[in-house]
Amino acid sequence: MSGRRRRRRATGAAVAAVVVVGVGATAGVVWFLERTEAPAPARCAAELDGGSWYLTPLQAQNAALIVGTSVQRGLPGRAATIGLATAIQESSLVNVDYGDRDSLGLFQQRPSQGWGTPEEIMDPVYSTGAFFDGLVEVTGYEAMEVTVAAQAVQRSGFPDAYAQHEVRSRAWASALTGHSPGAITCTLTADDDRPTGEAAREVLAERAARDLGLDGEAVRAEAGDDATVVHLDATAVPLEGELATWAVAHWAVATASVTGAEEVRAADRVWSRERGEWSADDGDRRPDGQVTVVLP
Repeated sequence: MSGRRRRRRATGAAVAAVVVVGVGATAGVVWFLERTEAPAPARCAAELDGGSWYLTPLQAQNAALIVGTSVQRGLPGRAATIGLATAIQESSLVNVDYGDRDSLGLFQQRPSQGWGTPEEIMDPVYSTGAFFDGLVEVTGYEAMEVTVAAQAVQRSGFPDAYAQHEVRSRAWASALTGHSPGAITCTLTADDDRPTGEAAREVLAERAARDLGLDGEAVRAEAGDDATVVHLDATAVPLEGELATWAVAHWAVATASVTGAEEVRAADRVWSRERGEWSADDGDRRPDGQVTVVLP
C-alpha cells in the first residue's frame, strides 16, 4: 500500500472521529439546553384583545407616570394613548439626557423652543405636564388620529412616526385607566438592592403621590412582622368604581420594580412577584376602592 493511500485512510478516520465527537458534543449541548431553564427576562405586559404588549420595567414606570398624570388631570383615555405614543417614539419611554440638537427627556422637548430649562425638561413630571399642557390646547384632539394630535404638540420632523405605536399605547393606556382587570403583569428578576421596610414604604408613598396624586390618608401603612402592608385608597383617584380600583392596582404592578412590591391585591385577585401574574386571592374579596400592596 502506498504512503498516499495510508494517509488518505488516516485522514478519513480522523474526519469520522471529528464528526462523531461533533455529533456527541451537539447532543450534549441540546441535552444541557433542554434541562436548563433560562431565567425569564424582566418585562411587563399589557393585555388587549388577546395580545400582549411588552415594556421593560423602566418603561413601565414611565408609562405609569404618563397615564397617571392624565388621570389626575381628568383627561380622557385618548389623551393617555397620545401621550404614550409620543414618548415611545421620541425616547423609547426612557428619560434620556440627549437627543437631536438640544432635545431632552421623555418627550424630547427642546429648551431652545421654549419648553423649559434643561433641568426642568429632565424632570419627567415637568415634561409630562408640559406635554399635556400643549395637548389640551389642540382643539378636538380627542377625535384626531394619534399621529395628528401628537404632531400638533411636538411639531416633529417625522410627523407620521407616532402612528406605529398606537396599539401598544392604547393597550397600556386602557389598562392603566382601570379597564380589563388583571391586564398588566410584570415578571421581575431577583434584586437584592430593592428597598425594604420603611424605605420601601417611602418610595411607594412618593410614587403614589407623584403619579396618582394619592397622599395623606390615601396611603396607609401597617407594619407587620415580616413585611409592610400599604393600603391605597383608590376612591381618591378621579375615576369611577372598579375603574379606579384597577387603575391603582395596575399602577402598583407597573411600578413594582422601583417600589419593591411583593404582592398587589385588588378585588378577589393578587399579583405576586414570585409568580409574575394575577391569580385568585384566597382571602376575602376587597371592596372597590381598596388596593393593598405588600412590601418586603
